[in-house]
Amino acid sequence: MAGPDSSERSPGVDPEALWPARPQPRRGRPPTHSRAEVTAAAVAIADADGLAAVTMRSVAARVGVGVMSLYSYVPNKETLLELMIDRVAGDQPDPSAPTGAWAEDLREIAHAQRDLMRRHPWLPAALSERQTLGPNTLAFTEHALAVLEPAGFDGHGALEVISLVVGFVASHVGYEVAQDRAAARAGRTTRELAEAQGRYLRAVAASPDYPRLSRVMAEPARSADPDATFDRLLRHLLDGLAATHGTHER
Repeated sequence: MAGPDSSERSPGVDPEALWPARPQPRRGRPPTHSRAEVTAAAVAIADADGLAAVTMRSVAARVGVGVMSLYSYVPNKETLLELMIDRVAGDQPDPSAPTGAWAEDLREIAHAQRDLMRRHPWLPAALSERQTLGPNTLAFTEHALAVLEPAGFDGHGALEVISLVVGFVASHVGYEVAQDRAAARAGRTTRELAEAQGRYLRAVAASPDYPRLSRVMAEPARSADPDATFDRLLRHLLDGLAATHGTHER
């Protein structure tokens, strides 16, 4: 869902008009559908075919209305994207209450975010285009701020930590999804593709041109399990945050 070009300018997203709970008055007959139905249709299309498949025309066809009728529910594609992001942000169980062990609680948040993004593989790319925070995203942010209170970050520092962790998860899941698609195009599993890459690197490392890589490849291999890899990288991030902030809680 790329931004509009100069021939298709849009007023963009107005958060003050988008998120208020008060109903907007309408003239004439009551609407046949709802904004929630339109959003659900867009999410279903993105889940099945990717973000690029979400157009006003494709969503209108799925809902069963004309394209122009769709604009009475959402004014533009940018607004639709915001609605999609916030809808799936609420597609998670209620989080556990903070325990006071902020790094471990943050680890649970990161794993929950990864699970969410794996269920909706378009979400990492969509987050880079987000312009506002809807109710579900605000609830997530409030919970994450509560988790970080024992760490003693100032308010803006805590927001930066949340952004850093969510950004890490989005980047990692984006890579995982890309690898899955590359493997599928090659007619292999992701593991088979990783094993082929490992064989190639071991062969390359035998050359005297790469002494450091050779030493690395001679070390015992770490687990290639995707969950273990994610958790190992996440631990590096959390340990770095703890060390930078002057605490070694894990």
